[in-house]
Amino acid sequence: MGRRSQSSDSTPASAVGSGSTGSAGSDGVAGSSAPDAGSPDAGSTNPESGDAGPVDAAGDGRPEADSSRSASDASSTAAACGDAGVRVEVVVRDPTPAPVAEALPPGAVAEDVARVRVDGGVVSQFRADRRVDAELVFDGGDELVYRCRSGAAGPFPADAVEALGYPVSSVTVRTAPDRVRLGLSLPAADPLGEVIDALEATGGSVRLERLTSSGGADTRSDPVVVDRGRLTERQREVIRTAQRLGYFEHPRGASATEVADAIGIARATFSEHLAAAQRRVFEDLVGG
Repeated sequence: MGRRSQSSDSTPASAVGSGSTGSAGSDGVAGSSAPDAGSPDAGSTNPESGDAGPVDAAGDGRPEADSSRSASDASSTAAACGDAGVRVEVVVRDPTPAPVAEALPPGAVAEDVARVRVDGGVVSQFRADRRVDAELVFDGGDELVYRCRSGAAGPFPADAVEALGYPVSSVTVRTAPDRVRLGLSLPAADPLGEVIDALEATGGSVRLERLTSSGGADTRSDPVVVDRGRLTERQREVIRTAQRLGYFEHPRGASATEVADAIGIARATFSEHLAAAQRRVFEDLVGG
């Protein structure tokens, strides 16, 4: 089973602010444009080439990020969201096989998965994107609803979250590669680290796919999605390393030169990549 990444290379969620939606890891967000970040024209490399496009994480058309989200990273995000309620989407890679997985052919997707435990087993009902080896409950032409029964093995990711007292509102299961996507709402972002820890205890590796703050009672809340797919791999590496070394803190934990040395690039190249990444992120934030 995979385990989460132990790196804490993530961009501070405070860069997005309250009432924001972030992609997994949120490592495309920089806190502020640094005085010594330099101009986008500095250096000789072209950081805006080779954009990494979104990758399907759970077979449902949503982008997959390239790094795991650790509980410590989630705690940083929680601090930025304050006491506002949040909607959370997490993806568990290589999880304990879900009860519906036995009925799914490789590459199939089961959505709106609901399950109940009955007489030592699990009865699951789900929508499928194709015909599967299970009892057909409803055939609406382009909508197929199935039911299946399996042994009560586990622990399953959704059970681990609900054992903490947080109902899971949506479950999507994919096979080959095995993925489980969970959606849930929390009264605040503070429990997020606990949720991720519980999911990791089931044996899979966990990534925070999306976090949306309701903004609490602030009716001026203006959620926004930051698309990490617009950033190149190098831009992400620059931001992750800068965050890990404390470049975005005040006072700074590391200078631009120290961050560049840690990555193994020239200071001017670091400044160029950082400026390009900040420009793309803030275009998303302000609708540029």
